[in-house]
Amino acid sequence: MEILVLGGTVFLGRHVVAAALARGHTVTLFNRGLHNAELFPGLERLRGDRNGDVHALAGRRFDAVIDLSGYAPPHMTHVARALGEHIEHYVFVSTVSVYESFAPWLVFTEEAALASGTAGYGPLKARAEETIQALYPDRVTHVRPGLIVGPHDPTERFTYWPRRFARAAQEATERGARAVVLAPGRAERPIQYIDARDLAGWCVELCLTRKAGYFNATTPAGATTMGQLINACNQASSASASLHWIDDATLVRESVQAWTELPVWIPETDDAFGGMMLADSHQAMDAGLTFRPLDDTVRATLEWSQMNPIAGQTNPTNERMRAKTLSPERENALIFAHT
Repeated sequence: MEILVLGGTVFLGRHVVAAALARGHTVTLFNRGLHNAELFPGLERLRGDRNGDVHALAGRRFDAVIDLSGYAPPHMTHVARALGEHIEHYVFVSTVSVYESFAPWLVFTEEAALASGTAGYGPLKARAEETIQALYPDRVTHVRPGLIVGPHDPTERFTYWPRRFARAAQEATERGARAVVLAPGRAERPIQYIDARDLAGWCVELCLTRKAGYFNATTPAGATTMGQLINACNQASSASASLHWIDDATLVRESVQAWTELPVWIPETDDAFGGMMLADSHQAMDAGLTFRPLDDTVRATLEWSQMNPIAGQTNPTNERMRAKTLSPERENALIFAHT
């Protein structure tokens, strides 16, 4: 199968390309060539910009497209006009952020209302979905992942936790005493994520099955808890750290920024986002999405992070995507204030 990958060299994209090549497919990349240009040296690379310069796609034929870089309606129309009817199937990686809101404690399906307007990431992704669906009816798989995690993650939104416990292990060695790590919310709080390697492999399979429709692509609602994530990171790093749990209300009162200063954490009572990690993903699982164990994801992420120290440092290329996580000084102050 000949697959066109739009993007393909940053995070999920590099896993998609690797998965496609491992399955024996032919891959062509279309991107601006700005990030990790040294990856996949043997592949055909088409250069352009989805804001208008898509001439390199004109007249080309592909069995399938995996779109990792569409963020707004013009991105979709430019590509579709260049490719015309010369594709069989289109896999668009969207996001659960297309939904209007995430009510606390409420599991949501693909039928939930979409965000309105054209301002912001979620609404623009929703409009991009509508645009490509109108252009290629019955030929689009809309993949809506939640938090994408794993090796090569530039956002720090999951990597923070394995790295935090690795630092705790180092602190324990240096001080000769167990480190203390701030754990947010409650241990039983459900969380969701999707390993980029699982998502990538499924995107490639969707090119073969050509199953059109809309799919929440994340681990099952309620299957994983914050406590399980914290413990998996503690074990993977051999930190044996002590956990200091601070409840939602206290963290909110202390103006701790959800999702960024303490990644993966969102107050459960938040009217707009409290239920964001309660997506019903049964349709995706019925369509072949599978999940590796949490321990595998944590260990692989930690190993990658340790082999690539720059992953935890400021990188101008990825600065826009990186979460501004809690500093050690701020964490220590919170623990001290609420002991």
